[in-house]
Amino acid sequence: MAPYSGNMRAVNAKSTSGRAPTRVIDADVLVVGGGIVGCTVACALGQAGFSVVLADRERWERFTDPRFDGRAFAIALASRRLFEGLGVWPYASREAAAILEIRVSERGSRKYLHYDHREVGPEPFGHMVEARTLRRALASRLAELGGVRLLAPMTVAGLRPSDTGVEALLADGRRVRAAVSVASDGRASRMRAGAGIRVTGWDYPQTAIVCTVAHEHPHGNVAHEHFLPAGPFAILPLNGRRSAIVWTERRALAPTIMALDEGEFRDELADRIGGFLGHIEPVGPRWAYPLSLQYAETAIAPRIALVGDALHAMHPIAGQGLNMGLRDAAALTDVLVDARGLGLDIGLPTVLDRYARWRRFDNTLMLASTDGLNRLFSNEIRPLKRIRDVGLAAVGRVPTLKRVFMRHAMGIVGDLPSLMR
Repeated sequence: MAPYSGNMRAVNAKSTSGRAPTRVIDADVLVVGGGIVGCTVACALGQAGFSVVLADRERWERFTDPRFDGRAFAIALASRRLFEGLGVWPYASREAAAILEIRVSERGSRKYLHYDHREVGPEPFGHMVEARTLRRALASRLAELGGVRLLAPMTVAGLRPSDTGVEALLADGRRVRAAVSVASDGRASRMRAGAGIRVTGWDYPQTAIVCTVAHEHPHGNVAHEHFLPAGPFAILPLNGRRSAIVWTERRALAPTIMALDEGEFRDELADRIGGFLGHIEPVGPRWAYPLSLQYAETAIAPRIALVGDALHAMHPIAGQGLNMGLRDAAALTDVLVDARGLGLDIGLPTVLDRYARWRRFDNTLMLASTDGLNRLFSNEIRPLKRIRDVGLAAVGRVPTLKRVFMRHAMGIVGDLPSLMR
């Protein structure tokens, strides 16, 4: 998305009186990208009293589509608290499945690591929520907030920051004037590219295959992560006798697996899951995502703040990608609310720099952790296998260390934004 010049094409429409009213939308914040993180930013800022314009390239009907598409999200405890504070959780809680235990193991090893939420406190590690449920919950809450204006489908054709604000040119010729813009438009962010922000990262030789299975036996609200030579294989509890599968496979082999018929695909899943869930059947479509690590070299540019996948994309080994994006959203909300309380222009460099500094360490630590875990476990090198076995056993035998890992899984460590406390 390139900045546009002041010599725009005509954007005025003649009125019946012969005058040409300017087609301008004024707001405090422009949010570009209506995914889960973008909608959460709009919801948080709208609830805090900011006027918000939310622009998304897709039709809004996709957010209210009731059809099951096979995808689900792991919502950590801190993220659930965020959704509770925003009034989103009541719309999602009935269809959410609590994660009460986590079991980490490696194929071929007798050692495993078992986490029980009761060792930390009464609340679950988090919840598994279907993608359709969370989308509809956010859409319902946004509809209640009078300060959020939705533009969808709508493309932002250009963005021009200045000392006093930012002006966006929309594809239909209208303009949006705001104090600050938020880029939540994904890994291939046009907002980020237009701001000249460079990206560091690399591809993994892996693809994530995502689907849902129905099964004979109850899952007991236990999440399983099996480490296989090609990568982690996660079995995550959904409501009812269903589980979400995140299967990391060698990228070269993934197309072959995706091309299997239903029976062959079920047999491959059953071999990796084992027999503890009884008979299984895939339900809904299957998805494949090439995996990569990506991190923007800065979280901000003049009048622009990056959140979610526009800022960082990580390996799904710990299931924290969305949760880190939600922490971005909550932190940015805190920063803008504090600046407004001090009577400051919310788009000032000093204001946005506070957000960038706040998120830098947390995001960098999670990116490094997920990358390191994937490299440690996704191989069959004997010395590393010995290190893995010793490490899993050691964490299980040291209660203090074990509780640290469990609190990380819950997302309740570090300098938390107020909505997540």
